[in-house]
Amino acid sequence: MSRMNLGDYLLTRLHEAGISHLMGVPGDFNLSFLEQVQDFSDVEWVGTCNELNASYAADCYARLNGSAALVVTYGVGDLSALNGIAGAYAEHLPLIVISGVPPLSAIRNRELLHHTAGTGAYEDVMTCMAQFTVAQARLTPANATIEIDRLVQTALREKRPVYIQLPSDICWLEVEAPSAPFQPLVCRGDRQQTETVVARIAKRLQEAKHPALLVDADAQRFGLGEQIIALGEKAGLPFVSLSTGRSIFNEHHPLFRGIYNGQACAPETQRTVEDSDCLIAIGVRLFDLSTGCFSHRIPTPQTILIDAYSAVLDGQVYEGVIAEEILKALCERLPAVKTPAVIKPKATRAASDWPEEKALTQKRMWPRLAEFLREGDLILAENGTPLAGISGVQLPAGTIFLSQSVWASIGYTLPALLGAMLAEPQRRPLLFIGDGSLQMTVQEFSSILRRGLKPIVFVFNNHGYTIERVILGPNAGYNDVQNWRYSELPQMMAEGQPLLSLHVSTEAELESALQQAEKSNLFTLIEIELEPMDAPEGLRRMGPKVADYDYGERGPQERVNAGLRGEEF
Repeated sequence: MSRMNLGDYLLTRLHEAGISHLMGVPGDFNLSFLEQVQDFSDVEWVGTCNELNASYAADCYARLNGSAALVVTYGVGDLSALNGIAGAYAEHLPLIVISGVPPLSAIRNRELLHHTAGTGAYEDVMTCMAQFTVAQARLTPANATIEIDRLVQTALREKRPVYIQLPSDICWLEVEAPSAPFQPLVCRGDRQQTETVVARIAKRLQEAKHPALLVDADAQRFGLGEQIIALGEKAGLPFVSLSTGRSIFNEHHPLFRGIYNGQACAPETQRTVEDSDCLIAIGVRLFDLSTGCFSHRIPTPQTILIDAYSAVLDGQVYEGVIAEEILKALCERLPAVKTPAVIKPKATRAASDWPEEKALTQKRMWPRLAEFLREGDLILAENGTPLAGISGVQLPAGTIFLSQSVWASIGYTLPALLGAMLAEPQRRPLLFIGDGSLQMTVQEFSSILRRGLKPIVFVFNNHGYTIERVILGPNAGYNDVQNWRYSELPQMMAEGQPLLSLHVSTEAELESALQQAEKSNLFTLIEIELEPMDAPEGLRRMGPKVADYDYGERGPQERVNAGLRGEEF
């Protein structure tokens, strides 16, 4: 054991857990801790414009870095960040939330302080946070080192947020601290149970005529990507992913069969999944938005479910097994087959077909945007037309693709871009975002510019919420937003910094903008003017299905949408 002040012990454990940046907003109850952050060289403070944006940035940092930490102040900060924390909970991300709370004496005496509900109760915020975190603690000098280690371990193991209340008057107190560095606990499965599962899966694969692999986001969260690819290549198993698990596979790999989205996906992809007689589903969760509004037909008896710490095979649940160990043992046991060489990408359009002197449309625009992407890019797509449009694009090898498809909180991707660039500074960052979403979190442009970061941002200006228009109310005022001069926003925030900011409305203008962006090494924003009802084909098909599911057969969709269904949009 050694002596260390409590705040430094917390920062040391965060650093040892792989965290180099701390997102958040200052408040009087966390300022004492932030003084320690300033003096701690291994963790950098990243201030954001508000707590919601900080939680989004930390969420994306956790996706790429493997863990993240967020600092807020009690009450107002906690609840402002709660939407983003809930998103990290829904999307299985290890986020360590640190809330600077009033002094311990004030809590014990139930004093009426600012940032509280004025009742003297200090359990209300903890109760709120407990709904969207897997472990919670209020630190004291007596419990601090034990509770910090417990919560950090829990976040890393469960891939979900944890919540730490740090009283403002104890950060500088010395505590007895373990001298040994933090080490994440490695979970091991029961050997006999693992052997049983591996033997049964191997037998099923050897007997199958149409085996396949289906993966989802949890395969990424638990670091299973390399083992899945190794297993697929050795056994010659076709790869398929859900939209929420995109970028695990090289989409030009000869074994890749596409993104499965129920009846909304390509026929070959649909056959690979639905006709499989041995479908190995790894980390799969079947949500409405990833299954074409529950239009999936996954063959339940033939499907083997493998999660991080359990498996389901032939209707029997096997606890005490670890996905990583199962995949490694399968790869060692199965005979090798020859895998074809990687296929080079095909041209997405004829060179003579672009550009023309006419207004931009989603259908014509996306093939050209697809050509703008490079191998190794970091790509973020906001829910709505950007995510729907890029879902039809085959991504270059080595790209990282990020979206928040489960929680689906619009405005997420702009603050997430900040977290992504801090976690992966060597990659070229691209953001595709709609105007309605941008207005939710636009302040974070200032944080990105303040740090001198240089993303390429495409803002789709379709004058409102097109994703909502295709569901209900194509001409309704509730789907409108105030039109901004989006291309002028960076200049307003940049304080004279050099940057590239353009407004385009025709194919020729977009072509010129893309050529400038290729050559530029500046913060770049390209505002793309589009018609309000111009939506990608997949979104047009989805809208009526969502309306029927949400509102039922007696809902307002037939009357309000006035016959605008499917391809008629």
